[in-house]
Amino acid sequence: MNADRRNVLGIMVSPVDYQGAVNLILQAAREKRGIAVSALAVHGLMTGVLSREQKYRLNHFDLLLPDGQPVRWALNWLYHSGLSDRVYGPNLTIWVCARAEADGLPVFFYGSTAEILAALERSLIRKFPQLKIAGMEASKFRRLASEEETELAERLKTSGARILFVGLGCPRQEIFAYELRDAIGIPIVAVGAAFPFIGGTMPQAPQWLQQNGLEWLYRLLSEPGRLWRRYVFLNPAYLVLLALQIFGLASFATEGRSPTSAERYG
Repeated sequence: MNADRRNVLGIMVSPVDYQGAVNLILQAAREKRGIAVSALAVHGLMTGVLSREQKYRLNHFDLLLPDGQPVRWALNWLYHSGLSDRVYGPNLTIWVCARAEADGLPVFFYGSTAEILAALERSLIRKFPQLKIAGMEASKFRRLASEEETELAERLKTSGARILFVGLGCPRQEIFAYELRDAIGIPIVAVGAAFPFIGGTMPQAPQWLQQNGLEWLYRLLSEPGRLWRRYVFLNPAYLVLLALQIFGLASFATEGRSPTSAERYG
């Protein structure tokens, strides 16, 4: 879908801004074409660096967007992409919903909890009173049986939705999008913590922290027990590997390994 991709530690990221991303998603929605899209921060990118199967999945996405500022910086440093801003999952969700409302395209939200989805729905109705919400379904927070996955795909396919937002957390949401893209046949957009952020059930980092690539620090201080391993180990590893790539001391292959079985996260 988008051949203009760049190798960042072996993961093929698209140097696209909000407008470009929204245009590509809406085009696929109007054409009823299944595509997989993810707004990828450092953690998401590193899951592909550390797992050949996840690298294969990510590099078979139609669109990987620079959600984290360090990913945007990498595109600018390595390829002079000229990106002035990242493509942040919560903001991307708002942009796409605004266009979906204008174009009359129904949307579906899958993942998180029933309480968070209810808050998300209230927030979206206030922002976009004419937005057609085809459905919302909470995550089961486990792997699905084959029959459950088939039934879920059928529910999503027959809901009338033309765009599906997925908020299962990384890497589960990317695995979900990779496995169900063809079965559902509409754009699947993995947006991380967008649901609780937009719904107001989880506070977002101040803008100055976001703009300076320090959102991770705010989230670490907010949820240290859950996130400390992610940020203490993965962020320094990302910076070291990126420095090696920038200075030509290492190259990173884009070939992964095709998954041998379905994960069926739901």
